Amino acid sequence: MLSTSSGVVYSRLLLREGDESVYELFIGPQHPSSGHMRFIVRLQGDVIVSVDPDIGYVHRTMEKLAEGREAIKAIPLLERLTIIDSHNATVGLVTAMERLLDVEPPPRALYLRTLLSEINRIASHLYGMGIAGIMLNHSTMFMWAFGDREVWLQLAEELTGARLTHTYSVPGGVRRDLPQGFGEKFEKAARYMERRLQDYMRIFLENPQVVARYEGVGVLKKSEASRLGVVGPNLRASGVKYDARLADDYGAYKDLEFEVPTREEGDCMARMLVRVEEIKQSISIIRQVLRKMPDGPILSEKYLKLLPPKTRERVLQEGRVKFPALFASLKLPAGEAVARAEMGHGEIFYHITGDGSAKPYRLRVVTPSFRNVILFRYLAPGHRFMDFPAIYGSLDYFPPEADR
Repeated sequence: MLSTSSGVVYSRLLLREGDESVYELFIGPQHPSSGHMRFIVRLQGDVIVSVDPDIGYVHRTMEKLAEGREAIKAIPLLERLTIIDSHNATVGLVTAMERLLDVEPPPRALYLRTLLSEINRIASHLYGMGIAGIMLNHSTMFMWAFGDREVWLQLAEELTGARLTHTYSVPGGVRRDLPQGFGEKFEKAARYMERRLQDYMRIFLENPQVVARYEGVGVLKKSEASRLGVVGPNLRASGVKYDARLADDYGAYKDLEFEVPTREEGDCMARMLVRVEEIKQSISIIRQVLRKMPDGPILSEKYLKLLPPKTRERVLQEGRVKFPALFASLKLPAGEAVARAEMGHGEIFYHITGDGSAKPYRLRVVTPSFRNVILFRYLAPGHRFMDFPAIYGSLDYFPPEADR
């Protein structure tokens, strides 16, 4: 038995025993929230028997493209993995390149990287919460979160000159210093966001209808979360206190105090609440960064001294670094390096191999959405089909990031 429209098969009967039937339902390929993908769902009545996430519809050969161009060009390329969290997506790449090049960014640059990473994290979580809201037909949550995200995009633009694809961190430092008046603008945004999080709780996460859709749904046990290699808020919502900001040495995190929010329930509600708490922690981190940021250059002395005298003087005075010509021919020494960073979706891992040329011999990236896509197979079976959007939204899965 086939259900067709214009020759396209949407569902088919797989098995019938007495009054019981198992249907296979094809969802997509379409753009359900933030990227194209397809699900093959098997249903007995309206109860989910199994789910196969069919990924790859936005695969762009990112790794091979990066290996075919100069190393510095991999930064603006790979931030397209997750355009909503582009600095966190590439700060691990820059860190791996610095380890291979044996260059140490100055302390002020590390603080500035941390500042942008946390702005990105807040914006990424707001994006995910808005998408989760519209998946439950809660259009107010969608519009509020996306509207409030603009506040953080404007701060990112103030710092970097770009709303989304910042290309801010470069080997040895960052491209721009802190603009004047940034602290006052951030504090205004922070106080606004703290009030809005209370509004989110009242109108969405404490809404009885949302509570009924989230609590006890899509439960991921702590042992399963570890066994499956899940990362990010989805891991921490199951009680595992792991965060790449603490596991690897990058940015200025070792100088800052912050909590890693965890919960024990492991359900959709827990995953959403962890993100709310992480926004609060990011605001706290940014306040510390602005208070503790040391004076000094924003680019490593190793590269500053290679600049022509007038260019070097202008960089030190204006606090802005255009990509200097020396980066175009930056050669990666023979060897390999790894680095990881914590994105809004979880840990991203880079492995880069150099052979003495200007292009990476091999560049490998493992993204958090690729690690987390397996959850669709484990969390949905046994639930009713109407629970599927709730589970999907709570995972904050981003198809372009997984497909690379």
